[in-house]
Amino acid sequence: MLGAYAVGVFPMADARDAAGVYWVEPRKRAVLPLDGFHLSRSLKKTIASDRFRVTADAAFEDVIALCAESADDRPDTWINTTIEQVFTQLHFRGFTHSIECWDSDELVGGLYGLALGRAFFGESMVSRATDASKVALAWLVARLRAGGFTLLDCQFQTPHLASMGAVEISRGDYVALLGGAIEGSLGGAAASVESGDFGALDRLPLDSDGAVTVSGPLVGKDIVQLLTQTS
Repeated sequence: MLGAYAVGVFPMADARDAAGVYWVEPRKRAVLPLDGFHLSRSLKKTIASDRFRVTADAAFEDVIALCAESADDRPDTWINTTIEQVFTQLHFRGFTHSIECWDSDELVGGLYGLALGRAFFGESMVSRATDASKVALAWLVARLRAGGFTLLDCQFQTPHLASMGAVEISRGDYVALLGGAIEGSLGGAAASVESGDFGALDRLPLDSDGAVTVSGPLVGKDIVQLLTQTS
């Protein structure tokens, strides 16, 4: 699985109950430049208000299961049992991650993906409450920025992703970005790229000496500040 992502392909299934998977290599690839995330006025207000409690890697198995569920706006899914099981195993090995949005104790949205080197491959996101997936994506972008990631792969372009800053690029341009983000990350030759740190956001904000300047967990206003520093 890791080798496949390293060369720009990813798995999909025809349906939830499909027995096997097939490998996909799009001619056009959607990526979201981490310095080009579009934070709309309404989304900024939603994040700052802490309408949702946002966590990371707190309920990976629940997020991927929620993404795999059918819904009125999504009658079927490409996430079969094999994909779900492999990504869960990779989560316990530290390669796959999730962002969760909660309304009280109810999981109402989130996303999951795979990290390799300084690349993060977004796999799926889900929303069972208005703007939950948008909030999850915003927190992901802030987390990737803080952790030194350079590539957020969104696979296929959609109007939803485009509205948040995703762009479509050629396979050649994508491979160049991918190579720079993961070179040496699979072992063998000496690694020339330091891996991104998915947990770095949890140690922010820092002052110029690297000391934590606030106590307690990050809240929405902190995320808004991080996202608007360079956008």
